[in-house]
Amino acid sequence: MRFRDHELTGADESELTRFRRDHVGFVFQFYNLIPSLTAEENVALVTEIAKRPLEPAEALGIVGLGERRQHFPAQLSGGEQQRVAIARAIAKQPELLLCDEPTGALDSKTGILVLEAINQVNRELGTTTAVITHNTVIGSMADRVMHIADGKVASIDENAERRSAAELAW
Repeated sequence: MRFRDHELTGADESELTRFRRDHVGFVFQFYNLIPSLTAEENVALVTEIAKRPLEPAEALGIVGLGERRQHFPAQLSGGEQQRVAIARAIAKQPELLLCDEPTGALDSKTGILVLEAINQVNRELGTTTAVITHNTVIGSMADRVMHIADGKVASIDENAERRSAAELAW
């Protein structure tokens, strides 16, 4: 299997770990923020190992949290915490952003803010973005929607017309 110019088939664990570290950003359903670190410090954790990182303040600015960078996770709403997680994932400027149920723990209004942040990252950084979700409404934002059944690709649909996050309701 290939991703852009990276041959992954036959790669050993060390090579796959290096690929994930250098080229993939992860956003999880649960934010995995360190409670004793500020938003900026949580993002900085990734920038210390990245090859060409964004400044933490810049990454937080992209997701609309520049003014909240000195706040601790407990001082942030669920949506703000998820946006810190997105900032952390994009701070290394990944080629691929994998989002696992990024709105699963959020109400629809906050979920839309998170989806707008993911969409902005996709546009501004040119990151290939995959959002894994059970919420089929989110698929209307995508270029392509893959349906998985029993661990296999059941179908791939192309969206002729993408909808913005603000147009979604669930």
